[in-house]
Amino acid sequence: MQTTHRTLAADARDMAAIPDGSVDLVVTSPPYPMIEMWDDLFREADPAVGDALDAADGEAAFERMHAQLDAVWDELARVLAEGGIACVNVGDATRNLDEFRVYPNHARVTSALTERGLSPLPEIVWRKPTNSAAKFMGSGMLPPNAYVTLEHEYVLVFRKGGKRGFEPMDDDRYASAYFWEERNEWFSDLWTDITGELQSVENADRERSAAFPFELPYRLVNMYSTRGDLVLDPFWGTGTTTTAAMCAGRNSVSYELDASLVERFADTVSALPERSRTVARERLDAHRAYVERTDDDLAYDASNYDVPVRTKRERDIQLYAVTDIEAIEDGYRATHTPV
Repeated sequence: MQTTHRTLAADARDMAAIPDGSVDLVVTSPPYPMIEMWDDLFREADPAVGDALDAADGEAAFERMHAQLDAVWDELARVLAEGGIACVNVGDATRNLDEFRVYPNHARVTSALTERGLSPLPEIVWRKPTNSAAKFMGSGMLPPNAYVTLEHEYVLVFRKGGKRGFEPMDDDRYASAYFWEERNEWFSDLWTDITGELQSVENADRERSAAFPFELPYRLVNMYSTRGDLVLDPFWGTGTTTTAAMCAGRNSVSYELDASLVERFADTVSALPERSRTVARERLDAHRAYVERTDDDLAYDASNYDVPVRTKRERDIQLYAVTDIEAIEDGYRATHTPV
């Protein structure tokens, strides 16, 4: 099996390279309005953002920043297929301009995508790892002027149109099944087990790209797409969504304004085959551990592995590893073999 992964150093406010209705899944994390590390990016896109920030008009700056994201959401709604899913990882912001307050990015993005005809589905809250021992801010030990820190982000989930249709016993869909215990863990609305990881780029680039941990897009890709689907990330960063798509046997297309990040991804590609094998082995090992500890009767045998499974729909699970990656115009072609 082969998949293709296009990485375009371009502005996602114009995704003319992607045909209407051709994307099966979007997994992305945009720059968060009102987080200072993104101020310069928004100022460059719209000088009025800088004017609002300099005038300490937080509400105006917040709305002008989101107006820039709205142009990407216009394109997202166009390229997403009927029945396609969009997953947007975003966090709220706290900032002190004219006053200290929360800027509810997740609510603003929800409104924007709903206005573009996408239906919101149950969202996921995940707790970010933190190195701080302080669980409060403000006035320390004295009430009432302390306030809690933001230690969580949202994965907002949307669908375009009705449920996606499949032929009965579709091979790609059944091969893309997840284990019963994975279903129970992944489809909870609260994720507390994602701990993140160091990115293989320099510190400055890691801060600039704000990459989310690999496990986040990897889960979402497996939850909301099938083998061979096309996954889009319009805010690519260090390429975590592309890496997840490769490991899961999906195609991908991505946009990133910073061409240096796209170029640097080439330095990490050689590590992807081993990483994909590790990911597949870890999933199988976790299932074997589940089999060992459960007292329940697992009535079915997996077709491709020497393990029992709980349900009929798990029987045809097939995990893949990347065995070869070839550079092509605007990206890569990956060859996959069953694990």
